[in-house]
Amino acid sequence: MARKTAKPAARRDEDTTYHHGDLRKALLEAAAALLAAEGAGAVGMREIARRAGVSHAAPYRHYASREALLADLARSGFERLNRRFAALPAPGEPERRFVEMARAYVRFALDEPETWRLMFGETVDKQDYPDLMYASGLAFDTLRQVVQALGVAAPATLESLAAWAMAHGVARLVLDHRIDAHLDVRVDPDELVVRAAEVFIAGVRSPRAGRGR
Repeated sequence: MARKTAKPAARRDEDTTYHHGDLRKALLEAAAALLAAEGAGAVGMREIARRAGVSHAAPYRHYASREALLADLARSGFERLNRRFAALPAPGEPERRFVEMARAYVRFALDEPETWRLMFGETVDKQDYPDLMYASGLAFDTLRQVVQALGVAAPATLESLAAWAMAHGVARLVLDHRIDAHLDVRVDPDELVVRAAEVFIAGVRSPRAGRGR
């Protein structure tokens, strides 16, 4: 596809989106598409501006740096993940809720692998972005509540981290094709995460695990 060269039209588009308050949305959508297609390393301010049809300086009206843009992409990823968690079964069914949460996590990773890698990778220093910290903290707090509903005494931090590591490990093994590389049989990721979640539930409910922290 040929690059547009009509500079006056591009300028009008930029002014329109900016004055209507849509520039940030356009930039984020362009960045999300590039992230999904090519990974975080391909996301740059100039390319995002080109895709959004604005000047190279326009992205800096909303993002002080490339990292700030990536942080916003990660934040939006956590918000989508949190919406999946919000659709989980009722709290009155703790075992099913925990299993479905693990499945939702792995499914999200498989549906949006590059976003998932960005969210949990080292490309962005989350401590510098309060909105990102809030969104990621909300996801962990939801997990902690589900783990406590299984009978683990509050604050259940270590157990919640173990649960996260379980689901994260399944997602990473599948995305990195580690399972197929070491086994002669095909493994269904959904079946694997369900079994792993069931093993976790049995572990936290065993007599040895019944000690509060």
